[in-house]
Amino acid sequence: MDSHLAVVVELSRRYAGLLVLIALALSVLGGVFTARHISFDTDLNKLIAANLPWRQREAEMDRAFPQDNDLLAIVIDAKTPDLASDAADAMTSRLAAMPTLFKEVREPEGGPFFQREGILFLPTAEVQSFSDQLIDAQPLIGTLAADPSLRGVFGALDLLALGATRGDIEASGLTTPLADVADAVEAALAGRYAPLSWQNLLSGRKPDPRELRRFVLAQPILDYAAIEPGERAVDTVHEVARQLGLTEDRGVNVRITGPVPLADDQLVTLKEGAGVTTALSLGLLCLWLSLALRSARLVAAILVTLVVGLVACATFAVGVVGPLNPISAAFAVLFIGLAVDFGIQFSVRYRDERFHTDDLAASLRRTARGIGGPLAVAAAATSVGFLSFVPTDYTGVSELGLIAGVGMLIALVLNFTLMPALLTVLRPRGERRQVGFARLAPLGRVLVERRRLVLVAAALLAVAAAVALKGLRFDFNPLDLQSQQTEAMRVLNEIKSDPNDTPYTIEVLTPSIDAAEALAKRVGALPEVSQVVTAASFVPEDQQAKLAILSDAATLMGPTLAPPQPKPPPSDAEVLSAIATCAKDMRAAGAHGIAAATRLAGLLDQVAVRGAAVLPALKANLADGLPQRLQALNLSLAATPVTLASLPDEVKRNWITPGGRARIEIFPKGGAPDNDALRRFTRAVLAVAPDATGTPVNIQASADTVSRAFAVAGAIALAAIAVLLFVVLRRVWYVVLVLAPLLLAGLVTLATATLLGMPLNFANIITLPLLLGIGVAFDIYFVMRWRTGAGDLLQSSTARAILFSALTTGTAFGSLALSNHPGTSEMGKLLTMALGYTLLSTFIVLPALLGPAPDQPSAP
Repeated sequence: MDSHLAVVVELSRRYAGLLVLIALALSVLGGVFTARHISFDTDLNKLIAANLPWRQREAEMDRAFPQDNDLLAIVIDAKTPDLASDAADAMTSRLAAMPTLFKEVREPEGGPFFQREGILFLPTAEVQSFSDQLIDAQPLIGTLAADPSLRGVFGALDLLALGATRGDIEASGLTTPLADVADAVEAALAGRYAPLSWQNLLSGRKPDPRELRRFVLAQPILDYAAIEPGERAVDTVHEVARQLGLTEDRGVNVRITGPVPLADDQLVTLKEGAGVTTALSLGLLCLWLSLALRSARLVAAILVTLVVGLVACATFAVGVVGPLNPISAAFAVLFIGLAVDFGIQFSVRYRDERFHTDDLAASLRRTARGIGGPLAVAAAATSVGFLSFVPTDYTGVSELGLIAGVGMLIALVLNFTLMPALLTVLRPRGERRQVGFARLAPLGRVLVERRRLVLVAAALLAVAAAVALKGLRFDFNPLDLQSQQTEAMRVLNEIKSDPNDTPYTIEVLTPSIDAAEALAKRVGALPEVSQVVTAASFVPEDQQAKLAILSDAATLMGPTLAPPQPKPPPSDAEVLSAIATCAKDMRAAGAHGIAAATRLAGLLDQVAVRGAAVLPALKANLADGLPQRLQALNLSLAATPVTLASLPDEVKRNWITPGGRARIEIFPKGGAPDNDALRRFTRAVLAVAPDATGTPVNIQASADTVSRAFAVAGAIALAAIAVLLFVVLRRVWYVVLVLAPLLLAGLVTLATATLLGMPLNFANIITLPLLLGIGVAFDIYFVMRWRTGAGDLLQSSTARAILFSALTTGTAFGSLALSNHPGTSEMGKLLTMALGYTLLSTFIVLPALLGPAPDQPSAP
């Protein structure tokens, strides 16, 4: 191998100028081709093979209910139920009118069905209480219905004041509503928007927290060629909210979460700070190269070789693999971090040979013979480490493995062709002093002389690390890898604690509604389940009694809510007159011990002083939402019997397919369980419904798929590298010498992660196969040098090359630790940690394992 590589290097030297021109020309052509054809597919659903059983169940559910795929969950919080309801209706209407941006927009708890029949879902006692309160408020409601204006509002309030003065109304029952009206009037005087909740006032109760939050689900048209496929849709929602006045200063807060913004935020977080970390990484890379080589021409040769190799690797990726996914797009960082090792090894060895032979041609030939074999084996081992991912079901990493594996071979070829050609063209100066680390010679002797002590310490460390691994855990929840500071994650963390809104629900597709009901009963009996929802859940219980109550109320309230001829809009003078009358009567009511009436009277006096100028603000706070509330009251009294057959299409289509298949949704007890509880919930449901899908099932199945992919890749890589080493080294013991320090580094890395509370996850698990490829390369350099009879490993040029190779690789990977994306940051931390332990094992444990060089006498 060495002699053949020496021939390649010699030919490259002889035709250096031509070779450099050809390489640069091909690089330019490859760069143009890549720039024109490179594309990205940011669909995270494609990162795992689609033919897996759990992926097929997920796809079947998606086909059955396509409206539930790729959603924006628009969360609307408001200070009053009225504001929340009106905001949700307005947002739904506006977005539904944008078919070029949204395939579908719906309000899960809104629309005509829930406005009319929603009251039937309340307990019978609450329906009766609602009816009684309406009847008691009939005079007030009648006044408002006949005149739903600011004049009518103060006319109705005047009736309350007169009733309290005459003793017809208990004073205690007026304190809260009059205080609410006074707050709205005071806000209007101050120019603030603080609308009165007529729903609260007419119902006579405080709103349930769920009434202050509404959801709008929008299915955007995604652009997977963009880094953020849902960016246009998200920006549109925020812009529509501003246009509609749905802002915090008007009592409404509109935020967005859901699968689409969560995926987009992950990609955005990956981009944030990338420029700074890349610049820092490149700066440190040049620093390490300068310290390692002490020659600008050698550094230039390595950088040009790297750039040409990166372009060639990118051309292969674009031309063979196709669109890059969010994982395979990281090939550039891996290529630079690993391929630079080959350049450093070649260049440092060249410097060493140039010191002994001050002739460029002879030095290049000697370099090829000295480093050629180890470099080829190291590159092959690293390539095998990456290519081991190709047969796995983790498609994202499989494509990365193919690109990076081929990239390592490209880098190897270039370092034996373009690199010597560049050195010939650039003609770096000769070396005046030895290249290795002479100061490490005493340490090298101690490690050999005290090798038993070193090996015993290493064995004890390995045992301790293995014991610590009992606490190692795998975090299967991909949401833990996302930045918790984005809007989508903040909202998700806020709503997932509500058992009714948690995203951790399991779904099952059944053949029919009867099958769904039967399965729902079995699943609902599980202690891990809080509730099960099917289409039948939208058929209220005890309807006969509730409808009877509402019918009686409608008989009494019907004429009141539907006056034959509402009054025409009032003039400002008429409104001010009604305010003056109301203020007088409120003052009289205040004399009967109603403090809120006295306060309101004083505020109305201020309104009278300000005159018509304050009326627009007063109307916005007191009267603008009144027609909608009266209409809602009218609709609630018009409720009709609900059956499964009578469910409207907009409700039924979310639970029953056109072919009659029915979906059930299963909620975990507690709403937002921890990972252990989520496992128990999923395991319990799958035992009853093995065909279940949904977020808890999918994230755990994907975790199993990823774990299995890395286990398979690790086994393939280990076996293939072992075979490769045996073919080259011809002795099993030499194979053990290469792999043993590496396994120790892996054990200590995982043990340290365990002690630091750093679990393995979807991102940092890639460290393990990478460690295998990188570590094998380091160990091979030492073992193959030792076989030649060199006993001065730590003071050799090989040690210098390994050290600075580790520093450059560590810089490339360590920069990932600075990422704003938690998953990438953890991957960078674990990679850096693993690289550090690998370097220590190579420099400390491996020399002790090797002992004296084969042609040297044994140490005492």
